[in-house]
Amino acid sequence: MIQGKRLLILGGGESGVGAAILGKKQGWEVFLSEKGSISDHYLQVLKQNDIPFEMGSHNLLRLMTADIVVKSPGIPDHVPVVKQLRESGKTIVSEIEFASWYTQSFIIGITGTNGKTTTTRLIYHLLKTGGLDVGLGGNIGLSFAAMVAQDPKPVYVLELSSFQLDGILKFRPDISILLNITPDHLDRYQYKLDAYADAKFKIAENQSEENTFIINIDDKETAQRYSNYYLTSRFVKISQSMLSGDWLNIAGHLFNLQHTALLGKHNAMNAAFAIQTAIQMGVSPELIQEGLLSFKNDPHRLEKIAEINQVLFVNDSKGTNVNAVYFALEAMTKPVVWLAGGLDKGNDYNEILPLIASRVKAIVAIGADNKPLRKVFKNLVPFMEISSMQEAVNEAFVLAQPDGVVLLSPACASFDLYKNYEDRGNQFRTAVNALKLGI
Repeated sequence: MIQGKRLLILGGGESGVGAAILGKKQGWEVFLSEKGSISDHYLQVLKQNDIPFEMGSHNLLRLMTADIVVKSPGIPDHVPVVKQLRESGKTIVSEIEFASWYTQSFIIGITGTNGKTTTTRLIYHLLKTGGLDVGLGGNIGLSFAAMVAQDPKPVYVLELSSFQLDGILKFRPDISILLNITPDHLDRYQYKLDAYADAKFKIAENQSEENTFIINIDDKETAQRYSNYYLTSRFVKISQSMLSGDWLNIAGHLFNLQHTALLGKHNAMNAAFAIQTAIQMGVSPELIQEGLLSFKNDPHRLEKIAEINQVLFVNDSKGTNVNAVYFALEAMTKPVVWLAGGLDKGNDYNEILPLIASRVKAIVAIGADNKPLRKVFKNLVPFMEISSMQEAVNEAFVLAQPDGVVLLSPACASFDLYKNYEDRGNQFRTAVNALKLGI
């Protein structure tokens, strides 16, 4: 643990405010600096806890008095204030690292490009229904620091992004999980997949032989890279060979996924990680099976919205990259009308071309600029462009009949027409419900 008196927090969101609360509780002289605005909620929290702050700009002279800096994960390393602090010799860590200094609890950390939230929530659910006193947070829900400060638990289940892992020094989960590695957020990593993968593998770099590292040996990038790192933890390997139909064979026990909310092979793999973790934590197979059946996934992740005249509507608005769309299409067992589009992130659609050809009967593009989609798919399957979600849903419904699926899995960011992916998914749900009422 780094000693000092003055703690600087960069960023006034969940991560930064959580670190500020923990810092003050641990006796630091805390100051929070946010270049943009701070929401009313977090302003109230800061004032209630008597934490000094600034917003709208950074007072560099004051920031330079800090003994240690906790940087929120959304702030890139290349912004001027971070570069100046680092050049002056300041130690800059993530909120995850800082929080780990003040707990001896058992930590389960989950990272990966796709499936983090589902797997994290499923592990939490299986442990909680299995009788453990467990906290859920990190990149979802409460920050790790806020939980350590305000609601300490003997076990924490943490979703961890590459941005959070970038700032660790000694953070060491007892169980680390790496689901997969596919190109994403490369703008933060000089457009180098190696640098992005290095950030993901940091989840296990501080583990010892008494800790466990669970990986997907079928994931190409993970399988090719894991032996390149000096890792001393005990490896547990997850593979699709564990799946047969609706059954998973984990550690000699069979688990049925047929009547669960976990659609598709990728969610079966997420379940395999979660089951393996629950077994390691001492939850009985019987309670794990009960937990699988009672689990409800988050909205916007292969969420079944409605079935209208034998047409199923599925909301996968969280599917903002090509790999996520691959998993979504793979999970569909009926002909698909694919709702796609938004802010293209330089996508390479080659990965999904075979699935488009075999499973998609039409594409409805919803976006301000559909040129990338049009260029790749226009001559492959029927392709149309509609800017209104309601019109898109109505048209897709007609195209999907009889007995098809309307799948919103955009492969793109949402900020061209929507506030975020939740807004896009909610508008999809509203349009489907309006269609249902009108029939």
